[in-house]
Amino acid sequence: MADIAETRAAPGRRSTVGALTSLSLAMLISSLGTSIANVALPTLSMAFAASFPAVQWVVLAYLLTVTALIVSVGRLGDLVGRRLLLIAGLALFSTGSLAAALAPSLTLLIAARAMQGLGAAVMMALTIAFVGETVPKERTGSAMGLLGTMSAIGTALGPSLGGVLIAALGWRSIFLVNAVLGVVAVFAAWRFLPAGEASGTGAARGEARGRFDTLGTLLLAATLAAYALAMTIGRGHFGGLNLALLGIAMAGTALFAVAEAKVASPLIKLALLRGPVLAPSLAMNALVSTVMMATLVVGPFFLSRGLGLSEAATGAVLSIGPVVSAFCGILAGRVVDRSGAAAMVVAGLALMVAGCFALAVLPGAFGVAGYAAAIILLTPGYQLFQAANNTAIMAGVASSERGVVSGMLSLSRNLGLVTGTAVMGAVFAFAVGTKDIAAAAPVAVTHGMGFTFAVAAGLVVVAMVIAFVSDWWKRHRA
Repeated sequence: MADIAETRAAPGRRSTVGALTSLSLAMLISSLGTSIANVALPTLSMAFAASFPAVQWVVLAYLLTVTALIVSVGRLGDLVGRRLLLIAGLALFSTGSLAAALAPSLTLLIAARAMQGLGAAVMMALTIAFVGETVPKERTGSAMGLLGTMSAIGTALGPSLGGVLIAALGWRSIFLVNAVLGVVAVFAAWRFLPAGEASGTGAARGEARGRFDTLGTLLLAATLAAYALAMTIGRGHFGGLNLALLGIAMAGTALFAVAEAKVASPLIKLALLRGPVLAPSLAMNALVSTVMMATLVVGPFFLSRGLGLSEAATGAVLSIGPVVSAFCGILAGRVVDRSGAAAMVVAGLALMVAGCFALAVLPGAFGVAGYAAAIILLTPGYQLFQAANNTAIMAGVASSERGVVSGMLSLSRNLGLVTGTAVMGAVFAFAVGTKDIAAAAPVAVTHGMGFTFAVAAGLVVVAMVIAFVSDWWKRHRA
């Protein structure tokens, strides 16, 4: 009994700063793993004498694995213990990174990236879940802001760091750096993260493992993979295969709902989605992520084709958003702690509406200065929304459900990103008036930019309506 008491007391003596550092490192390298490989695609195409659609799977394998499994690994963490699973995920990510660096063929590189993606899914699902175990409740917003900052730094650092490493040491170095960071993160998590408790201990824990929803996991993974493929293959052009995959995703969603209603221990308790907080917050998160993806899909075309900037200048302007995110993330979290999550969700969305309208108008009138000003308005709104929305979701979640809910939160963001790639790209192409955007006139590209972000502003307004309805629902339930 003394040993058990000592084990349970130990997490309280661990450094909160150390725990947040290890979680921040996990968030950083999972974001870095997403963005650093994109810049290597032309180099990989030459290195393996492969077509661009073939090397695209280096990115897709990672994205699909994360999207398909992120909820399932979050639930697994709830059952078997989040600290143990996060350490295993970090080790798997590091091993996959090393395998990618040593891969002798494109096929093995893609397989290694899928292994990386599985490790990243664990990291993304559990870092947010750990906040409730490592940070006092009154500082939850600040912790969420810090994790948002590290995600932004990883996203911003990936292309620039990848370009430097490829130029100096070759493409294998971009995976080696992830392997090294992964090893450091394993030791940090082992040293600082609290052990916590799974759904049970001893025999009960074994029973909990037996209740893992295998059927639900397979159905959800297949459904999400089909949807992500429908949104990403075809390079923005929808055809019969895309429609078939969407049909599979819709059928899979229905089957998953039926299966979850019948099993004793479901992967996702459908009752969680019937409350006034979780489902609306996930919907808002997906809408906002769809809008933010438009800046990465449309922004480069506008800057290069609409304004005639060089590749270097385009990259420099595009880095403004992530840099602003990195600086304002922690501040946004502190504002949430002081002013309350519900009010700051609305405030963040209001800033985003203003930023989207600014992107629809200012760049066409003032060029780079207008684009930069609009991004500087949009990005703090996004960070404020993220910190507030994450805090609102996790504040009312029982410890036994934190992993799966955190996974659902990360999933909604990923689904927004993959949807934004396809949908906002299609809106932009429609407004430009040609499928060959690279050959479009600057005036047409500028018009497409304005139209796309007017639509984006409308999507954020929809998110604001959801926020108001959710708040009304909560107050009337009380």
